[in-house]
Amino acid sequence: MAVAPPRPKMPPLNALKAFEAAARLNSFSAAADELCVTPAAVAQQIKSLEAWTGEKLFRRNAQGVQLTPLGAQVLPGFIAAFDALAETVQTLRTTANPQDIRIAATPSIAQLWVSPRLPALRAAMPEMSVSITAMETPPNLSREPFDLAIFYRSDEETPDEILIARDVIYPVCSPAVAQALRTVEDLSGQTFLYDATWKMDWQIWLATALPGRPLLKSGPEYSLFSLALEECKNGAGVLIGHDALVSDEVKRGTLVAPFLIHAELPTRLSMRSMKPLQGGSPAKQVADFLLTQHPLALC
Repeated sequence: MAVAPPRPKMPPLNALKAFEAAARLNSFSAAADELCVTPAAVAQQIKSLEAWTGEKLFRRNAQGVQLTPLGAQVLPGFIAAFDALAETVQTLRTTANPQDIRIAATPSIAQLWVSPRLPALRAAMPEMSVSITAMETPPNLSREPFDLAIFYRSDEETPDEILIARDVIYPVCSPAVAQALRTVEDLSGQTFLYDATWKMDWQIWLATALPGRPLLKSGPEYSLFSLALEECKNGAGVLIGHDALVSDEVKRGTLVAPFLIHAELPTRLSMRSMKPLQGGSPAKQVADFLLTQHPLALC
């Protein structure tokens, strides 16, 4: 008579994912954001994993959580395992649908830099299916299903990074507003427009244009740079523009850059991928086209 005793069960995959994310990020809340669940769900999954092991993996205290020696010991293995799993899933996706290109970018970059280039891309490469996801922070390309990520970055440059432009800023306004601006001092009679993400832009530019001169003042603030830019075009005031996002509007004449004084920030607009792009691959073709396409030529 065959003997078929019950076999020991592995812990649930969700519990392992919750532990790896919480341990890597050193936060239940950050892990919950990454996994799109609640912090309570992360805590419950980790509790079930601790019940399975019979040992604590985190110490809870008033300051948050801290890995136990056991948790710290096994974390590198879990990180490597989930990185390998994510890479394999990415390979599966890109091999099954090589012409399905997914791009992540901030809302301003998606709307003002990527989107204007898409009509020409569709005309030149009708076989490509390009989708864009707007997000405030760069995705983890080792874990999230994106082929390209286009963001302003301030960290150290990496070999896999494709530089699009240095981050140069200067005031822009509508042609009507520009008529009243002959010198930088004329800004004292204008409304300053602010973007919430780049709220220090005016202070940085004025420190270059008028060092030591108190011209900085408050003004309307917008949660999206594209909203501030649209109001700027409508004549609501003067905005500090980021060259990569406003230069085509300036060339068209829908915006005016009334002064020649520019300031360069310690950031850069760049494009990254999970792995170096292979020549001839669909993602490389799309990246190269975006880099060389000038929307102004379409007008």
